[in-house]
Amino acid sequence: MSIGSELRKARQRANLTQEQVSHLAECDRSYLSCIERDEQSPTADFLFRLCDSLNVRLSTLIAAVERSPHPLVAMGA
Repeated sequence: MSIGSELRKARQRANLTQEQVSHLAECDRSYLSCIERDEQSPTADFLFRLCDSLNVRLSTLIAAVERSPHPLVAMGA
């Protein structure tokens, strides 16, 4: 799993739309969509804002990512 997919799961568990979360986190919905699809990498500050909007701890989100298997990524890819 990735940060983006874990954020999507947290949003869905909270029964919130991307539009609702983007309003709470004060960002554009399309940016949130790109983060959830791992097309953009959010800053730590923005991750905290998203987690606050979703009522989830950032440490919990990261722990879920760390527990999941990761495909190897080639250097320079």
